Amino acid sequence: MCLKKVELLAPLKNQKSLNAVIGKADAVYFGVESLNMRAFSDNFKLEDLPSIVKKCHDNTIKAYLTTNVIVYENEFDHLYDILAKAARAEIDSVIVHDIGVIQIAKELGIKFHISTQANISNTRSALFYESLGSERLILARELSLDQIKHIKSKLKRAQIEIFVHGAQCTSISGRCYFSAEICGSQEYSANRGKCVQPCRRRWRIYDDQDNELLYDGFFFINTKDLCMIEHIPDLINTNVDAFKIEGRMRDSIYIEETTACYREAIDAYYDGNYNEEMVKSWIERLSKVYNRGFSTGFYYGLPKGSEISQIEEGNVSSYRKREIGRVLSYFRDKNVAKILLTSGKLRLQDVIFIIGAHTDTYLRQNITSIQIKQKQNLTETPIASKDRNIVVGIKVDKPVKKNDKIYVLDY
Repeated sequence: MCLKKVELLAPLKNQKSLNAVIGKADAVYFGVESLNMRAFSDNFKLEDLPSIVKKCHDNTIKAYLTTNVIVYENEFDHLYDILAKAARAEIDSVIVHDIGVIQIAKELGIKFHISTQANISNTRSALFYESLGSERLILARELSLDQIKHIKSKLKRAQIEIFVHGAQCTSISGRCYFSAEICGSQEYSANRGKCVQPCRRRWRIYDDQDNELLYDGFFFINTKDLCMIEHIPDLINTNVDAFKIEGRMRDSIYIEETTACYREAIDAYYDGNYNEEMVKSWIERLSKVYNRGFSTGFYYGLPKGSEISQIEEGNVSSYRKREIGRVLSYFRDKNVAKILLTSGKLRLQDVIFIIGAHTDTYLRQNITSIQIKQKQNLTETPIASKDRNIVVGIKVDKPVKKNDKIYVLDY
């Protein structure tokens, strides 16, 4: 067994998702407004970088900044400004793949990780980037576990990071021009973080040589999501250093639940408690949040046709986030929130999510108390509706703010 526990790396979309993974993730990765591979995500403002990094460090979380797009000549002044501010903010590392960006990181004395965009697929490439001074290599996603283990065994110093969960690109580690070609503009290049995901659409494919219609209205390149939670022992036995969850475009509920499941799975393995019943429970929980079906990617060999979701589009989870109310006020001395319930009802032990519409609030809350007017110790509320809103007092574990919205996950 590997003595050093593998690092769990969670994606951040915004401040809410950072709040969602505190106590669960060992590290997080995120982008600022430009020059990262998720340009359509919320991302963070550059001026907020010091406070984000400080909040991470205050909660014993490492902070990694993504600057892994293809960079053009006229962008290096701006890129230098981003990296200089990251250095002053004491970022733990930047995720890069452009040689020019690596040069700047070295000039500024910033540790750097080589992005999966570099397509590291063999020991020669891995040793080259190690010789440049890279702290960590994020390998190409098209490798088997045996190939990963072999590459790791040849390195002297550099760490290895692999993806364990989330969306998979149908192209080679995201190096794709399909989006730009479909849109007729480099403004929508996948290599610039602006992919419009044409691979997720229905397509009709006609073979003009054999005069044959191959696909008629299928999502034939719509890859399922990676899910390796039932293979944690195999992953850890490759001796890699970090497990990465994909999902900087997904909401805080997804980010929290996936991080929580993999946290529990990793800890269970090192504690000697990892078992099939736990795996079944984790997969059930992961199935409730956004997913396109699950796959093991290339880890056990070349993916088969069953790893493509040809019939179903987008999220296949039967659960959906539903808004049921909002916060009216919060009483700090009592840890109580007064909420306006506008839909459905609440019962003791129900799970709700309190999420800020214009704040950084994120709270997953078990209902442990219900009070309506002076009536305490209630077990459930009446049913609320558009015509019959109900004011309810509930205990909350953390502060919330006025007008934060309340959601449930249900069928």
